[in-house]
Amino acid sequence: MKPCAIGIRVHSGWGALVAASGGADDAEVIDRRRVDIIDRKAPGAAQPYHYAKNLSPSAAEKYIAGSALVSAKLALAALQEVSLRLNDHGYRVGRAVVLLSSGRPLPELEKILASHPMIHTAEGEFFRQAFREACSSLKIPVMGVRERDLDERAKTMFSKNAPSLKKRIAALGKTLGPPWTTDQKAATLAAVIALAELAK
Repeated sequence: MKPCAIGIRVHSGWGALVAASGGADDAEVIDRRRVDIIDRKAPGAAQPYHYAKNLSPSAAEKYIAGSALVSAKLALAALQEVSLRLNDHGYRVGRAVVLLSSGRPLPELEKILASHPMIHTAEGEFFRQAFREACSSLKIPVMGVRERDLDERAKTMFSKNAPSLKKRIAALGKTLGPPWTTDQKAATLAAVIALAELAK
């Protein structure tokens, strides 16, 4: 089985997932997809903390907990499917990376709901946590990397080859076709870095 890694860049209710193999000279995308981790028919699903702000404290807590269960279940199902597909094609997932913002640690729910900026921070962390839990459930080692640290980590890992790796990743969109945005590029770079770190 060839080793590969998964990178995930998270948005409200979904994540851009890329599975990559290879290194700085031969990085290859072997799977990519949009993974929805909410029930879009459920009220407030894409912005659970925004929705919870208008509820009583006990109802808000219950709503957030219920939403977290749904997102965790959907993330797990998606990652199971990805892992099985990769296994069928001769790849073993050695590590997953969830890209992080530079947000600070979150306070208790009441303080989160009292601050609009904190609500946005909490929602980002909410959906990242669903992916992290899914990886842990599947026994895929998972790490979080701040997106703003990606370039520095690439330089540390690949030194003078880091710029050519970024160019190679950017060019992959020509053969893979759309979507090939910042989501997929960042997730791919994170996956390749994780794979190289794993091989050390």
